[in-house]
Amino acid sequence: MLATCTLEQIAIAKMTIKTDSTSNAIVIAVSKGRIFKQALPLLAKIGIEPLDDPDKSRKLVLSTSDPEVNLLIIRATDVPTYVEYGAAHLGIAGKDVLMEYDGRDFYEPLDLGIACCRLMVAGVDGADQIPSRPRIATKYSRTARDYFASQGIQAEIIKLYGSMELAPLVGLADCIVDLVDTGSTLKANGLVALETICEISSRLIVNKAAMKTRHARVSSIVSSLRNAVETRDG
Repeated sequence: MLATCTLEQIAIAKMTIKTDSTSNAIVIAVSKGRIFKQALPLLAKIGIEPLDDPDKSRKLVLSTSDPEVNLLIIRATDVPTYVEYGAAHLGIAGKDVLMEYDGRDFYEPLDLGIACCRLMVAGVDGADQIPSRPRIATKYSRTARDYFASQGIQAEIIKLYGSMELAPLVGLADCIVDLVDTGSTLKANGLVALETICEISSRLIVNKAAMKTRHARVSSIVSSLRNAVETRDG
């Protein structure tokens, strides 16, 4: 099952990759925004730097300082789909996206330790506990349903894509499940964190077929990134 991009979009991406730079280049799909910006220093440490500014360029695929590696800059929710279906050989995406994704035809060999936050249950300030049969507003419907089921709670999940904090304030939901970084957005909207579902960070994922057909090159990138993470943390 695909996430938010279609097979036609993936086919277009594959054609773009084949006609851009070298046809044998390794392609790494990276989420736009915060994850991309925090991944850049790690990629730079292993000799992979984009030759174009992704904020200014309209290219779908960016060439890099390594002529054998291209970067595919796409929406976070599309990264696992592009990797699973082979339009990208590797990808960098948040654990929240991977938990929600309905498919597993890829490996997840490395926690990059970037773009860290928490996936949390939050409610109106003053609410001491979650109701026994709560209505939960979230874009993480699969993860939220699994979490409450594991707690023995039958929750009604309301799928939203934005302005999550508004839902409890207008009576649409009892609580929300969303990513929390500093908690300032919750506080500004009269909400408080109630429970932590899990810690979130960005992970490296690898297409299973690419690990076999391009084992030496893919393994080298994985190993180099692991060393870059360990060196940074050390």
